[in-house]
Formats: sequence, structure tokens, C-alpha cells
Amino acid sequence: MTDTSDSIRDDLVLPFRAEGSGVLGRLVRLGPLVDQVLSRHDYPEPVSIVLGEALALTALLGAALKYDSKLTLQTKGDGAVEFLVVNYDSPGLLRGYASFNRDKLVALGESRMGVLGNGHLAMTIEPGGDMDRYQGIVPLHGPNLATAALDYFRQSEQLPTVLKLAVARQFNNTGADRGWRWRAGGVLMQHLTSEGGTVSGDRLKGDGTGYEYDDNWERTRLLAATVEDHELIDPLVTPERLLYRLFHEEGVRVYPDKPLAVHCTCSRDRLGKLLQQLGESDQTDLREPDGMIHATCEYCTAVYRYTPDELAI
Repeated sequence: MTDTSDSIRDDLVLPFRAEGSGVLGRLVRLGPLVDQVLSRHDYPEPVSIVLGEALALTALLGAALKYDSKLTLQTKGDGAVEFLVVNYDSPGLLRGYASFNRDKLVALGESRMGVLGNGHLAMTIEPGGDMDRYQGIVPLHGPNLATAALDYFRQSEQLPTVLKLAVARQFNNTGADRGWRWRAGGVLMQHLTSEGGTVSGDRLKGDGTGYEYDDNWERTRLLAATVEDHELIDPLVTPERLLYRLFHEEGVRVYPDKPLAVHCTCSRDRLGKLLQQLGESDQTDLREPDGMIHATCEYCTAVYRYTPDELAI
């Protein structure tokens, strides 16, 4: 595979295959999308980082879904980030927000350990049509979101998985968009055949202590482990070029990329119906000095204003 373009390519998931081993994977690169989500809330840096990781992870997982499917990633724990949710709607629409405890965040100091704390990670898939919804839940522990996600893959899918996520702010020194901007990236590989089946020898050992050794997988895993955080988010290194750098010894084939965009499903009518369910007494408590009731979407921070008459049942 060769890469002839040096243009910046952001907000996409790029599926690929390491030809020598047959291992499939996906690479995500987020630029304006992740900056828009994180900047509109002005979160403290540790909160922005973990939400950025969640956006990248959800994009990697959602890109494998069929059209008209939905994926929700959610964490709830006793750490500084008490609640986090990211929604993915096929074919590539993302939104997310986080709720955090400022006192707990201050107590952490410079350490990122304990940002999520102990709790649970849940992934919910709604395939659409007549198919049933599926939800997998695993304990939330360890230093970061990637650790919990790997636990999910091990327990729910029983497949060996490589997952690397990176989030950081970079200074953009060109154009009208000059300034500090959030970027995120990640790579996900699982030991699957091109038809989606399981490769012999990669199942869990009978005693549950790990996976059977497989030369092809181990070789590709070690190559993937060489990727640096800055490479995953560097706008001057195209996704294709990065994959070539990692897997040129294997030979790497890329498939059509899947574009991503920010999209919120809130609307004035939808939030108004939720406020109507509160009843007149609770609505009175929410009135501002101007007599209006203001409702803010937690995802996109859009503010909607209602008169009491508009919310009367």
C-alpha cells in the first residue's frame, strides 16, 4: 500500500487488514469533531481527556455496525468523572457529555489515576429493525477507559484485542482556526478472519488464564504496540501513512473510510415534552426572573426557552 497524499484527513474511521496475518482492525482520527464536543463544555483537562477517549472508542466500535444501528457507551463510577455517555448513530453520528465532581478532581492533583474510579462500563447496541437490543456490562477499574474496554472484549467477546487511545490538545498555527485544539485518535485490532469468524488457536484457554498462542496474531500485536500517542493524533501523518509505518512488513490493505460528524438529537419540542412531565409545581421552581423556563441540552449545550403557557398540559 502506498500513500500519496499529505492533506489533513480528520473525523473518520479507516478499516484495514494486515495481509500477512489476516488480522483486521480500524483506525480512528478525530479533529474538529472532538474539539467541538470538548470545547463547547469547557471541561477541565482530565475530564476532556477521558471523554475524548470515549468518543474515539465509540467511533471505533460503532463503525462496525450496520446501517440504522445505535451504540451507547456509558460509564458510572465513584471517581471524579461520575457519569459519562457517548452515543453513536449509524452511519457515523456522534455526541457525548460527562458529569464530574470538581472537589474530587481537585483532590486528584496532577494524577489521572482515579478519574473514573470504580463502577461499571456499559455498552448498549440497538441493531434496529426487529432485532433485540444487546447490553454488555463490565466492572470499571484500572487506570483508564482502555483498560475497562479490554475487560469488556475479554469477557463479552472472548477475543484477543489490541486497543490504543490518545487525546491531547495541539496548537494550530495556521489559518483562521489558529489556537489550541483538541485531537484524538485510536487503533483497535481483534483476532478475526476476513469473514468475521474466529481464527483457530485464539480462543480462551480451557483454564481461563489467557489465550492460546498464535504466531500471526502475536507478530501483528507487537507491531501495533509500537504506535506512539503523538502518531495517533498527528494531523500531518495521514491514517494511511501511519498504517503503512506500522504494518509495512505484513502488507496492509485499507478499505473505504467511514466519515464521522457531530450530531445532537435534541429539539425544542422534545425538551418541552420532558418539561411538561414535571408538573406545574416543579415548573414554577424552574422559572427564571424573566418568567421563562430555560432548558439546556447536556450534549450540545443548546438553550431552549419556554413560556409557562407553552408547557401547560
